[in-house]
Amino acid sequence: MPLPPKVYTWLCGLFASLGSIIFGYDLGVIAGSVMGPRFSNDGLVGLIASIFARTSSFFGMFPVAWMADKWGRRRTIMFGAIVYILGGALQTGARSMDMMLAGRFFAGFGSGIMSDMAPLYQAEIAHPSIRGRLTTLQQFMLGIGAFVASWVTYGTANSPSIQNSQSEWRIPLGIQIVPALPLLAFIMFFPESPRWLAEKGRMEEAQACLARLHAQGDLNDQFVLAQMEDIKNDILKAKDIGESSWSELFTVPSNFRRLSLGYILQFSVQMTGVSAIQYYSTTIFTTMGFSSQRVLLFQSINSVIALIGEACCVLWVDSTGRRRPLIIGNVASGLSFVVGSILMARYPGTVDKTWVFNFFFSACIGPLSWAYPVEIYSTRTRAKATAITSSSSWLSNFFIAEVTPKAFNRIGWKYYLVFAICGHTNALFIWAFYPETSGRRLEEMDALFEDAPLFVPRSSYVKVHNRHEAENQLRSGRSSLMIAVPILMIFFQAPSLPESSPRKLPIAASITNRRMRKSPCSYDIPNTFMTCLHLVK
Repeated sequence: MPLPPKVYTWLCGLFASLGSIIFGYDLGVIAGSVMGPRFSNDGLVGLIASIFARTSSFFGMFPVAWMADKWGRRRTIMFGAIVYILGGALQTGARSMDMMLAGRFFAGFGSGIMSDMAPLYQAEIAHPSIRGRLTTLQQFMLGIGAFVASWVTYGTANSPSIQNSQSEWRIPLGIQIVPALPLLAFIMFFPESPRWLAEKGRMEEAQACLARLHAQGDLNDQFVLAQMEDIKNDILKAKDIGESSWSELFTVPSNFRRLSLGYILQFSVQMTGVSAIQYYSTTIFTTMGFSSQRVLLFQSINSVIALIGEACCVLWVDSTGRRRPLIIGNVASGLSFVVGSILMARYPGTVDKTWVFNFFFSACIGPLSWAYPVEIYSTRTRAKATAITSSSSWLSNFFIAEVTPKAFNRIGWKYYLVFAICGHTNALFIWAFYPETSGRRLEEMDALFEDAPLFVPRSSYVKVHNRHEAENQLRSGRSSLMIAVPILMIFFQAPSLPESSPRKLPIAASITNRRMRKSPCSYDIPNTFMTCLHLVK
C-alpha cells in the first residue's frame, strides 16, 4: 500500500537531514572530547572547536552554491557526505595534532555542505502546509546527534576499560562517520528537487518527481499540474534575464532585503549564546566545581531537553508561524541569561539556567534559523543566497568558539551578559522587520518581499495564514501568483522601466511584478498576459 503523499515527502526530508545529525553530534562530542590534560590549552581548545566552523564557513558554503546549481541537490549532498567521511576518518585515526586539525578541516567542509543543502532540499520538495515541519527537521536531527554524542561521551568517560585511554576520545569521534554512510549510499534513490529540474529545463522529470512526491505517481493529478504551472511561470519571469548571478542578490532590492534578513537571522542565532553552551558546557560546569562525570551527565540531560523542544517545534511550527516563536524564543533566552547571571554571581552552583535556555532555543530559535532563510528566496537565487546566509552562522559560530574559553577564564559569569542583551535585541529586530512566511508557496515569495513594507508591525504581513490555503488554491486550479514576462519589456520598451540590459533586467522584472499585482487581474494566464501588455505600452 503506497504511503500518503505528505508522509512520503516528510520521510524524504527526514532522510536528507541525516547530515544534520553529524553536525549535532559534533557539537556534543567535541565538548566531551576536549576534556582532560591533552586539551588543557585554551587556545588549542578554541582552535579545535572553531576550525570546524571556519572551514564550513569559508570552504563549504560558497562552493556548495555552484555545486547545487550545477550538479543538483542530491549529488551535492552525496559529495558532502564523502568529504565528511574523510574528515571523520582522519580525526578518529589521528596520530598528531596536525592530523586532528586536518580531520576537523575536512569534516567542517563536508558538514557545511550537508547542513546547507538539507533544508534547501526539504523546502523545495515540501507541500506548503508542511514545509515548516520539513525544514525544522534540520534542528531536530541536530538535536538527535547531540543527544547521541552526550551519552556516548558519558559512557566512554565512565567505562573502566577505556577510561583515561585514547579510546575515550577515539570511539566518540569514530561514531560520527556512521550517519554519513547511509546518506552516501541511498540519497540518489530519492527524488531530485523538482524545482531544480525545472530550472534546468527538464520539465518532464520535474513533473515526474512532483507526482512521486505529492500524488503517488499520478502525473495528471490537479495538484501536480497546478504546481508545474506555478513553477513554469516563476521560471518564465527570469527566462530572458539569463543565468542567476551573485550580483543580483545585491542589486535587486527585494533580493537584497531577503539576503539581509537571512544573514542577520543566522548571525543572531549564535549571539544568543547557544554555541558557548554547546561547545563549552563541560567548561561551564567544571568552573562550578562539578566532577567530569557529573558534568557529562548534565550535558546529557541538556540534550534530552533540547530534543523535546525541537520536537515541539516540528509539530506546531506550521500552525504558530515563524515570527511569533522567534520573538518569544529570543526574549526567553535573553531572560534566562539575565536570571542565570544573577544566580551564578550569588550562587555559583546554579545549572538549571542552561536547561531553560536550551528548551526555548530548541523549540523556537534553532529550527527556524534554518527554515526561514531557505523559504524566502526564488529557485534561481536560493542556493547562492542560502550559501551566504549560512556562512553568517558559521562565521559567528567561529567567533564565539574562539572567544568563549578565554572569556570564561577572565570575566566568568559577566560574559553571559552579552547574550542577555543580544537575546532582547534579536527579538526587537525580528518583530520590526521580518514578514510572516508560513502557509505561502515558494513561488509567492518574490511578491511577498516586493509588497511588504520594510517596517512590518501593524501590516497584514505579520499574520499567520491558513497553512492549507495555498494548497487548496492549487488543487482548485487557481494561483495567486502574478507572472511577469520580461521579454515584453524588450519588445514594447516601456519608458517607465529600467533599460533592458542584462544587468538591469532583474530589477525591471521586479518592478513589473509589483505593478501587475496592483492592477485588477484574474488568476488565469490570458488576463495576466493582457495586463502585461497594458503595463508596458
